[in-house]
Amino acid sequence: MNLSVSEGGFLITKIHHLSGRIFTKKLKDHGIEISPGQGRILFALWQEDSIPIIELKKRTQLGKSTLTDMLDRMDTEGLVERRTSDADKRRTLVHLTEKTKKLHQKYLAVSKEMTELFYCGSI
Repeated sequence: MNLSVSEGGFLITKIHHLSGRIFTKKLKDHGIEISPGQGRILFALWQEDSIPIIELKKRTQLGKSTLTDMLDRMDTEGLVERRTSDADKRRTLVHLTEKTKKLHQKYLAVSKEMTELFYCGSI
């Protein structure tokens, strides 16, 4: 099959969007309703909880205003908490809530399903 560069890029974009929709649906089927950006934030916090906002910005590669807006919504929804650091009152740390700690195993199960879908050919 001979694809032009533009056709290859188009197909990669379609695959990316389709996989995102499938992942979102699988998360919803497991009772997890989060946006892709929120998923990036939670994934970073599941790797290491209680990190400064600036570190979270680096790990998620989200812009400062985007991250702030998302954290505001997530805080309101009970997904994260922001607290001032005891060691340095100028720093704000982002923490997982009990609610999001409990979601971690479900998220891992969905991630495993996605891996099987992509690499084993089964749904």
